[in-house]
Amino acid sequence: MSGGERKVKRPRAQGWEEAGGEFYQESYPGCDADLDSMHQNPSNIATLLPSKQNRTATYSKKYDTKGTVRRRTASRNQCQNTIRRPSMTPAAQAANDLGALLPDLSENLSNEERTWEEIMQIKAMPVSMAQKKEHKAKLQSQTKLRLQGIEQLKWQRRKMWQQLKKSWSETLAKMNIWRHSMKEVEGDFGTGVVAYFLFIRWLMLLNLGICCLMVVFIVLPALFLKPAEQPQECNLSSNVSGPGSIECCSAQYANSSSEAENIVIQIVQGRGIVEHTQAFYGIYPNAVLDLNSTAGLYYDMPLAYISVALTFMLISLGAIVKSAAKGFKERLVEGEGQFYQYCNIIFSSWDFCIKNEKSANIKHKAIYYEIKSSLESERIEEERITRSKEERFKLFSVRILVNVAVMILLCGALYLIYAVFDFSASRQNETFIAENELLRLLFEFLPSLCVVGLNLIIPIILGMMVRLERYSPVLVIRMTLMRTVLLRLSSLGVVLLSFYRLFKCDPCKSEGPDASCKAPECWETHVGQQFYKLMLVDFLSHIAVTFIVNLPRGQLAKYSRNSVITYLCEQQFDLPKHVLDVVYIQTLCWLGSFFAPVLPLLAFVIFFFMFYIKKFACLVNSKPSTIPYRASRSNSLFMAVLLLSFVVMILPLGYTIAEWPPSRSCGPFRGQTTVWSVIVRTFLSSPLWLQHIVFFFSTAGFAVPAFVTLVLCLYYFYAVSAANKHMVIVLKNQLVLEGRDKQFLLHRLSTIIKQQQEHHKALRAAAQSAQMNSTDISSST
Repeated sequence: MSGGERKVKRPRAQGWEEAGGEFYQESYPGCDADLDSMHQNPSNIATLLPSKQNRTATYSKKYDTKGTVRRRTASRNQCQNTIRRPSMTPAAQAANDLGALLPDLSENLSNEERTWEEIMQIKAMPVSMAQKKEHKAKLQSQTKLRLQGIEQLKWQRRKMWQQLKKSWSETLAKMNIWRHSMKEVEGDFGTGVVAYFLFIRWLMLLNLGICCLMVVFIVLPALFLKPAEQPQECNLSSNVSGPGSIECCSAQYANSSSEAENIVIQIVQGRGIVEHTQAFYGIYPNAVLDLNSTAGLYYDMPLAYISVALTFMLISLGAIVKSAAKGFKERLVEGEGQFYQYCNIIFSSWDFCIKNEKSANIKHKAIYYEIKSSLESERIEEERITRSKEERFKLFSVRILVNVAVMILLCGALYLIYAVFDFSASRQNETFIAENELLRLLFEFLPSLCVVGLNLIIPIILGMMVRLERYSPVLVIRMTLMRTVLLRLSSLGVVLLSFYRLFKCDPCKSEGPDASCKAPECWETHVGQQFYKLMLVDFLSHIAVTFIVNLPRGQLAKYSRNSVITYLCEQQFDLPKHVLDVVYIQTLCWLGSFFAPVLPLLAFVIFFFMFYIKKFACLVNSKPSTIPYRASRSNSLFMAVLLLSFVVMILPLGYTIAEWPPSRSCGPFRGQTTVWSVIVRTFLSSPLWLQHIVFFFSTAGFAVPAFVTLVLCLYYFYAVSAANKHMVIVLKNQLVLEGRDKQFLLHRLSTIIKQQQEHHKALRAAAQSAQMNSTDISSST
């Protein structure tokens, strides 16, 4: 391109690629004069690197006053077979020289970052561990010499903190349970299924923390502490503590007992002896307990009960948000690496700590399944892009019909749950059923059996229907999850609506007992018993389906040679279904923990055994699914479903705490208008200065500055994010240029080696010819 030609304007984002293309349109200088000059002065080769050429070209474009760019030729002036480079203006030459002197981005690093990079380089060196430790010790001593005073103290503090975190993470990794089982599952089913078992372990540990919290602050004080004041007794002749009073209602509930005599049935039902223990809401006192009367220390049981409930809800929400954010970061990293994912899998997936053949085979299978998942995703995406308009119209029509059928199916299932609850509540008080212990037990568990049965049958039908819609694997998972979550959460909504219809009246009013009211005396304990039974029935259903139904099916599919039997009995590990199983149990635990403090402990035990049940279902009963599951997508999907369930659960529980009047017969809130009134009463009894501070937070004088500050902070973080995105693009382009530098150096090295080989060959030929000439001369003489 001559100096007078006008260059076509390109977008700014293509600057790096444009500079690279400008360099690679020319051939590498490879004449003898160049090589000789590099032998004499090897540092000259640095000015020929693509990264230096691109920085020079970019800088020249920025500072060239004429707006033209002079393209450098492919070789030096010493080469006789190249075209002479056009002359450059002094300004362009100065810009060229200055651009060649511009530093790399990696040079603008602090001491700490440079030290970290050097440590990573030592870690990657192919030498023994003793030599690596020696190099690291030398580097650390040099760092201490570079840093002085407060900077050295800060560096030492950061180093100690990093070592503490590293040792703590290693300790936690050693304490992790089921590590061998996780590797076994990963080898056969991939990282996505392993993420499901990690999710079960995460829920188990979460419930263990909630259980410890409730035991320490609710159960133990109620067991070992006595009321600070002696409660009044029921006096039927008194106007204060007579019929309909809180004392008489509490005494009536405390003296009530179940007619069942079998202790096993009482444990399964949550009635009788179990009902009047700290496992359920009704036994907790509505009094201030004596912690240390001589020191003036007291324990407010109602305040502790509601505070613990709010605390474990906040802990659960924080844990979910933290895990969801971690999964979101992993998805972003996976999305950034979509162009080199196969390189990452092939060259970076192997675990060099493997020492035996069995673990190596498992890891081989895991890598194979990861590559298979990536290829399957690309194939389905390509198939989606190549669809014609006619195919798209047919597919759209089929999807509309399937969605209509799904809505009809869900509405029918919800109506069936409502009808079964109504039928069970109306028939339990009949004489024939009340006298028959087996029938009474069946009618009590009938609503739970209906809900669990529909949760088992409807997802199978939804899985068959979603195949007709021909979604991608990711959308198949999402649609199945969305519909099944809608079914399960809606079924819980119907259950809560049935409770609302049943508890509209209070059998122990202040005017006196109401014989026409069929509601239980302590509706909170009744709700806790229902969720307790739902969790038990759901857990027993998983055991029955896994070992009684699916195990024979899996054995038939494995050993039968009949293709029809194999097709009907073969089962895949359906990850969305299994995820919803554990999410449903956790949702029941959250909903019922306020009414039955035993549920977190029950959920912990259930998840412990659920791990082994699902592992058996995965390794023995099932084969790997044809739908690929990836770990990062699975983690974010699990947490999204769990967060949705948590939000839906908070709505009815919050309404119960804030608006619904508690029972007058039981619990720590008897006699209060609402549960939340305990918080209000405690706040009004707090110091006046604290009340003024809290009231100030609700005024416009605080709200308006806070809103402006939040907007400014939001804009600041948006600007930082935009700058970071730009820097990421620059660094990516620099990585590309570094790769081109390597290609350039390899090309020059191969040229030099080839030239040296030719030079040595010519020397050998000259030596042979000289020897032959000397031989001829000697023979002629």
